[in-house]
Order: sequence, then C-alpha cells, then structure tokens
Amino acid sequence: MISAESTRRLPRWMTSFGPQIVLALLLGVVLGTVADALGGDPDTDPNWLMTALDTIGTSYVSLLKAAVVPLIVTAVISSIANLREVSNAARLAWKTLLWFGITALIAVTVGLVLGLVVQPGAGSGAAAPAEAYTGTQGSWLGFLTGLVPANFLGLQVSSSVVDPETVQTSLGFNVLQVLVVSAAVGIAALKVGAPAEPFLAVVRAALAVVQKVVWWIIRLAPLGTLGLIGRAVFEYGWTSMGGLLAFVATVYAGLLVVAFVVYPALVKAHGLSVRQYFSGVWPAVQLGFVSRSSVGTMPLTQRVTERSLGVPRAYASFAVPLGATTKMDGCAAVYPAIAALFVAQFYGIELDVTHYVLIALVSVLGSAATAGTTGATVMLTLTLSTLGLPLDGVGLLLAVDPIIDMGRTALNVAGQALVPTIVAHREGLLDRELYDAPRSGDPFVPEDAAPEGATPEDAAPEEAAATGVR
Repeated sequence: MISAESTRRLPRWMTSFGPQIVLALLLGVVLGTVADALGGDPDTDPNWLMTALDTIGTSYVSLLKAAVVPLIVTAVISSIANLREVSNAARLAWKTLLWFGITALIAVTVGLVLGLVVQPGAGSGAAAPAEAYTGTQGSWLGFLTGLVPANFLGLQVSSSVVDPETVQTSLGFNVLQVLVVSAAVGIAALKVGAPAEPFLAVVRAALAVVQKVVWWIIRLAPLGTLGLIGRAVFEYGWTSMGGLLAFVATVYAGLLVVAFVVYPALVKAHGLSVRQYFSGVWPAVQLGFVSRSSVGTMPLTQRVTERSLGVPRAYASFAVPLGATTKMDGCAAVYPAIAALFVAQFYGIELDVTHYVLIALVSVLGSAATAGTTGATVMLTLTLSTLGLPLDGVGLLLAVDPIIDMGRTALNVAGQALVPTIVAHREGLLDRELYDAPRSGDPFVPEDAAPEGATPEDAAPEEAAATGVR
C-alpha cells in the first residue's frame, strides 16, 4: 500500500486526476488500435484484448449506473430540504430554471444555425437502415405519461426468452420517474417541517455514504477511461463514421462553439474570469466525456462547483442535482437541432421558420426527457415526432451516437456548473475569493492542501452558510 509520504514524492502528473484521465485516454486509443489490428469481430469473435477492454469499460459504466438511483433519491430529497436554509429559496429556484432555459435556447440556436449553414445531410450517400432502430421512441404523450411512476421507486422489470429453457430477467429504472418521486418526497418533507427532521437526518447520512461510494467509483475513472475509449476505437474504428462524417463534425462544431464561445461570453459578461471557470470545471468535463453520464458525474460536478467555483453548498446541492437530470445543452439542444435538420435534408424535406421554432421549444421544454442517462435517442425521437419527420432517421444516426455522446455529455456537465455560478453571482452569493483562488488542479486534493477559502468536503450546511447562504 502506498503511503501518503511516498505519494508526495511522486511527480504531480502521476497523482493528479486530470493528467491520469488524459494518459488513460491516450493509452486506450493505442490499445484499441492494437485490438483492432489483432483481428476478430467485436460481436461474434472478439480477441482477448477486445474482451479485456470491453470488460473494463462495461464494468465501470455498470458501477456508475448502480449508484444512480440511490444518488438521485438522496441528493434530490436532501437538496430540496436544504432550500429552507437558503434566503429567497423560491427566487433562486426560479432564477435557476430561467437560466437553464436561456442557455438551452442559445445552444439550440447555435445548432440550428450550423445545421442550416453546413447542411450535413444534403447529398449524403449514406443509406438509412430503418430496421437498425429497435429502441424506445419518444413522443409528447409518452413523455408525459412517463412522468407517472409505475411504483414508488420507479423500477422496471423486463423479461426476454433467450432459449426455450432460459428466460432472462433484468431490473431497470426510469430516471425521470425516480426524480419525480424524490422531488415529491423532498417537497413533502419541506412542508412537514420539524417532524420530518429525523427522516431528513437519515437521508443526509445516506447521501454522505452514497457519495463516498461514488467517489471511490469516480477515482477509478482513469481505468474506466482506458476500457471505454479502447472499446470505442476497435468497435467503431476510425472509418466508422463514413458518410456521416459531416454530421459528426457539425455536431462537434456546435458543441465547441457553445463551450468555448457562448459559455465564456456569459462568464465574461458577468465580470468573472473565463480561465478560472474552465480550470475549475475541467475535471468534471473530462469525466463526463468518458463516462457519458451526467448523473454519474454529478458528485464531481457538485464538488468543483462548490470548491473551485465558489457556489455556496446549500444552493449547489439543489442546483447541480437538478441540472444533472434536466439541464442538457448537448443532448437536448445542440444535438437534436442539428440531427433534425440532418434528417430533413437527408430525406429532402423542406422545413420553414415554424419548424425551427418548434425545434427550439422542444429543446427548451423537453430536455427532462433525457433524464441524465447516456444517449439522447428519446430526445431526438421526441423532436422528430413533433416535426413529423421520419423516425427512420434515428436508426441512421445510431452508428455514430456513442462517438457524439461523449462530447454532448461534456457540454452538459459544463453547463450544469455554469448556471449555478451565474445565478450565485447575480444574487450576491458567489465566493469571489474562492472563485479567483489558484487551482490545485486535482478535485481529490486533501482539504489541508486545498486553496485557501475552499469549502471542506465534509462541512456541514451551517458552515457552508458562511459563504452567503442564510
């Protein structure tokens, strides 16, 4: 076991989270290329290296998914209950939702402009394999009925016949239903008041335990990155995009414009340092990129929002979990806008201003349909069905979805930290000393080595109140 003293003697790049992620990403690319060169089919006849990388990657994602339900339940209930400690709680909640909508509207506008200028679907030589799509399609009715939980925990059981003698049963969950149930319980506890304090104490203790487990999982992110990136390389290859290359490039261009033009402009307009914002949020963005899960990244997003960006804990514990499940500038704004235009152009369907307005409305109002899970297929089908476009286009884009999803989730995470920072600043709650402090570069740095003024990891909400929340 490596002692703390020996760890301090190691070069910083070997112990810092960010460099470890980058190194694992590069190593994953190399190993994925080697696995592809060894031959074999990923689905029917994988070689030993393919199997190893796939096992590492899927195991890491499974660990993240296993923590989703307890994390959402405890975080949402606790964050809503914490609103009683925040002055002008209703105002903060309203401002948070307002800025979620404003940034989503800007992001979808960027997507529409790029889709119209580049026209990635015009003259495409790709074929549209409608039969390739067998997943869940979205609709407004399905979205609304999906808000109603089938049971208290929002759990779903499905069975499939593998062979005449074997039936495979799997247990899943609807993140949106879990969110609804958790929000209802949190609001009820808030209304009940003092009698609910023992219950909330248990929830807060459970949240602390769950977060500790999730931190252990997140600390394994470099290992998960190696497996996930390696699997992506040998499974999809460098030429997998083929005729969809223009679409992939357009989506990433939109994501980059929002991340490095729109977000910095908003940060600068509020008198904040753009460099400090990016240096603070970057560890969470990296994890979002490789994990493709906003909910799985939520504990790290909340930590950097509090410790690096100076958002008070009582407010961050409400805004970040809410954003992780409903604030999706990548999955629900940029991507569906460009994808809808691509499908229309691919099938030669003319769209007018009314359709563009509908795309914007669906993106702003329907982002909860993505519910923090990997992938945005439901959001895309929701958009296509609203516009009356062929749903076969979903199957057309599935081949490159994992490649695009990494960038989408990274943008989601960046936006989920941006909005609480802006709102806290506008409300006079942001700790500017902490925001402007030198970065440690590692969100896992011990508290005694953290920048002066940082909020301790295990500080009580009352201690966080010193940052301006009463």
